Amino acid sequence: MNRQSGRRVAVTGYGALCSLGNSVDEIWDSIGQYKVGYRRVEHPEAPIVARFFGVMDNKPPRKQFSKAILKFLPEFAKLGMSAAAEAIHSAFGDTDLDQLCDPFERGVIFGTGWGAQDESTINNNAFRDGGTASPFSNLLVMPSVATAAISMQWNLRGYQNTPVAACATGSIAVGDAYEVIRSGRAKVMLAGGGESIREGFGVWSIDALRALSKEQEVLERACCPFSLDRSGFVLSEGAAVLCLEDYEFAKARGARILAEIVGYGNYSDARDITSPAEDLLARTMTIRTACAQAGMPADAIDYVNAHGTSTPLNDLNETQALKLALGNAAKYVPISSTKSYTGHLIAATGAIESIFCIKTLQTGLMPATIHLARPDPECDLDYIPNEHRHKQGLRHVLNLNYGFGGSNSALIFAAADA
Repeated sequence: MNRQSGRRVAVTGYGALCSLGNSVDEIWDSIGQYKVGYRRVEHPEAPIVARFFGVMDNKPPRKQFSKAILKFLPEFAKLGMSAAAEAIHSAFGDTDLDQLCDPFERGVIFGTGWGAQDESTINNNAFRDGGTASPFSNLLVMPSVATAAISMQWNLRGYQNTPVAACATGSIAVGDAYEVIRSGRAKVMLAGGGESIREGFGVWSIDALRALSKEQEVLERACCPFSLDRSGFVLSEGAAVLCLEDYEFAKARGARILAEIVGYGNYSDARDITSPAEDLLARTMTIRTACAQAGMPADAIDYVNAHGTSTPLNDLNETQALKLALGNAAKYVPISSTKSYTGHLIAATGAIESIFCIKTLQTGLMPATIHLARPDPECDLDYIPNEHRHKQGLRHVLNLNYGFGGSNSALIFAAADA
């Protein structure tokens, strides 16, 4: 493979939790069994039209984390801590990180779309009604609070950042961490995102944009990417984190290499705050740049994990962009949307779908796009309808994520021995 200059980057660990499970294995097993992580939830606030949400009822215990850190964390950050803990254990087991590399050689990029909107609303209401609120209110609503907490918990004193790019946040975090390691600025990076929006105002503020699913009764129509029945996305909570390492460093320490990141693209629509650009140029450039960085033609992609939000605009625009970016290869590559299982985790979605890409490389399972009973004839690519597909020897998979504000990202993962 003729990759551009720069250090190679391995993925050596991952962690995730959402309404499908509290670990990567639980979530992947749920997808394998066609389980759905969202259900009908009644919000008492009358103006909210949406009825289906991916809420987490059984969150993991947090006793392993410092109480001094937990006390100023909003829910999205607590979820991020759990995902980071799994990723670190996945990569390093019980080995002390200080035995492996200097704290200044390891860092974290953890993003969020709407951060602590729930906690902001709760504390604002408390202050308005009673003249007081949490003394940690300022810290609770700091977008970088999760990044700070993760760095403090595991003494990550290297590069840190907090991307806020709506629904592309998680994959941009992974892509930017990839670039940090490629440039030689770090040996180890944690990267991902988290989201938890459950309070009435936060949910209403998205619902008011008519972005959430309008389906009131039938689960199969609540989230049905690329279907004629699609009407909006299902809001879900969760977090996901990947552990990235300098490939040679990981190899030298005898790490289990799960996959390699070989390409990353990131371009902006610069057109509309919520709708994708009709000219398709940024999405096309994002995919083509990732392929170019990986040194591979479009027809070398074995599977695409699409953004596939189940919104009328995105799914059609994404189909058109894939055709433009991949050319004739778009007709043949298997593509699916795993949001049909998880719902939309906003900032966590790009990171958790990156993990799904790696699991696809490892297992040969390409998840079906479920609920695709009535395909939109304009979304006419191979979206793996309703039944999983299996193929061994997959080499390269593409993860696509897009977000409000015109953010677009693409990541290419290669099998560990590719």
